Amino acid sequence: MTIAATGPILPDVAVRAHFADLIADAGIIAVDMPIGLPDRAGRGGRGPESHVRPHLGERQSSVFSLPSRSAVYEHDYWEACKAALATSDPPRKVSKQAFFLFAKIREIDQLMRADPALARRVFEVHPELAFWRLNGEKAVALPKKVKSAAHQPGLALRRAILTSHGFPPAFLDKAPRGAGADDLLDASVNALIARRLHAGLARPFPDPPLSDAFGLTMAIWA
Repeated sequence: MTIAATGPILPDVAVRAHFADLIADAGIIAVDMPIGLPDRAGRGGRGPESHVRPHLGERQSSVFSLPSRSAVYEHDYWEACKAALATSDPPRKVSKQAFFLFAKIREIDQLMRADPALARRVFEVHPELAFWRLNGEKAVALPKKVKSAAHQPGLALRRAILTSHGFPPAFLDKAPRGAGADDLLDASVNALIARRLHAGLARPFPDPPLSDAFGLTMAIWA
């Protein structure tokens, strides 16, 4: 899902199947997917993950540890686990949650490697770090979802943060077909980080950023 929010916040939202569909239409792109893959993964992931978790309090688990490039490029779960064990210190398998994202991570990795100019306008972000930044650098303690579908205080709190930064409340109440309410809020806060990137206000974690073997920047921006 993408949101365009430039100038006054008059956002537009659409659900896209492929990342490549966005490149021609967008300027600065803030994507909630890892960019830059390590040859070997250390404790806590690549490096960006371990730099942002301390800011997120109880939301630290929303930042998963990315394994090595060789593991990400495996299409079978158990083969990915085998590759991850061989290329991590200490040895670590792949979570199922992470594995289900590998196809999208590969798609972005291939596009970024094929067109180095994309590095000037495609940046990795994370919604919980974005909310931390826009919430006065305080972690949002409440989870986005709880068991009661009728009472979601975490979603309400995030909507309040977004409206305080200019998003129309009516826009935030209606997720498009193919996306959930939490997806819409994540895309909205990422759009605000894209605005910060455009204005030169965002900073990377870590600072300075790391690079992978192909020269791709490894950092989460907020």
